[in-house]
Amino acid sequence: MSRLQHFGWFLARGFGPHGWGHPYLRWNHRWTEPGLYQDSARTLEQAGFDLLIIEDAPSLGSADTIDLRVRHAFGGPKHDPLLLAPYLFAATQHLGVVPTVNPAASLPYTAARQFATLQHLSGHRLGLNVVTDTGSARHFSTAPQLGHDAAYDRAEEWLDGIRQLWRSWGEGALVVDEESGVYADGTRLDATHHRGEYFGFDGPLNAIPFTDGEPAIVSPGGSGRGLSFAGHNSDVQLALAPLDEASIRAYRGRIHTAAEAAGRSAADIKILFAIQPVLVSSPEEADRLVAASADPSDDALIAIARKQSSDLETDLTGLDLDRPLERSIFGEHVSEGSIRRLVGKHDADTPLRTLLAAHARLGRLNDGSGFVGTADEFADRIEELGEWGNDGVLLWGDLHPVTVHRVLDDLVPILRRRGILREEYVDGGLQANLRAF
Repeated sequence: MSRLQHFGWFLARGFGPHGWGHPYLRWNHRWTEPGLYQDSARTLEQAGFDLLIIEDAPSLGSADTIDLRVRHAFGGPKHDPLLLAPYLFAATQHLGVVPTVNPAASLPYTAARQFATLQHLSGHRLGLNVVTDTGSARHFSTAPQLGHDAAYDRAEEWLDGIRQLWRSWGEGALVVDEESGVYADGTRLDATHHRGEYFGFDGPLNAIPFTDGEPAIVSPGGSGRGLSFAGHNSDVQLALAPLDEASIRAYRGRIHTAAEAAGRSAADIKILFAIQPVLVSSPEEADRLVAASADPSDDALIAIARKQSSDLETDLTGLDLDRPLERSIFGEHVSEGSIRRLVGKHDADTPLRTLLAAHARLGRLNDGSGFVGTADEFADRIEELGEWGNDGVLLWGDLHPVTVHRVLDDLVPILRRRGILREEYVDGGLQANLRAF
């Protein structure tokens, strides 16, 4: 039996040059202006999506890979998604907007005040995608770059500190009594003296408390430390895993175990698996696309290598395609999850050509080998995920209106007929809609 699932959109390009490298660039949307994003956000809300997550990378990367990242606009330029959020809130009434934030980029007090302001301005629809990108560290201070686990330790202290500040207005501190003329009771404010390993600050916060919950916390990451962070902190986990039943159940089990170890309920975290479908008009068209991708040319492999080089901040384009990939070429700033996504299930002796070809080849939805298929076939897959206990799906792509409509025009009616996609929102902002089912 079908059941409702949560749906989100992961803006994988971030606040960057949408349409670049695609024919629909000629629609003449300006990526630096809000209209493009507002149009698509309204479409997502009409479709009943819970949230829009906006990827970000504050840095253009290392000196060795800057040219790779900007030449084809894979890794930059990117503007700050936190400053785009108010325009998206103004264009919508229910959609949650989740910019990516980096604990290294702002001090807890400043961040707490900015986020509180947006939470109020949006009607409690703000979310925060908390990432621990250590490669950007040099832009914010001259301190040595933190290792993987230490960066999560800092992020945890940062988020704990922000929450202390949000909660520094105690019960009854906000009075707002016109008759007595008393706006607030200062004796009920918590001074909040924080002295930690990474941050030191005092409160209380100069922003009023929330009426409909704190901003929703989103996190990616599949490492042990990343899963522990999610268990302690997250309302939504951005999940990347093979979409077979065993992998889905195992991943969900690890997140739920982490939540329970932190004294929370498994139901406190919604786990949304990121998927980038290629939806076509017929099974025959799907078969044609898959067949055409079976034997990728060297040019196609180099194009894949360029994008992987940007994502991994490691130049793969000059390597011998017929030699195995040496793991030593990756710096400490490259996450294990990113390397695993490149390597997949292949062993250390696998030639780079084979690794890249695996990313170039497409597979069919109807046999579980990939994500090319019709909207009905994709709905079948989402329904199957629900049978395995899945909370929902993040569709992965840019936010250009052509992309959004290409994915959603046929899919939304099918999902709603099957009872998988919400018909309406509840009051109370993003947290309330995440808890609605």
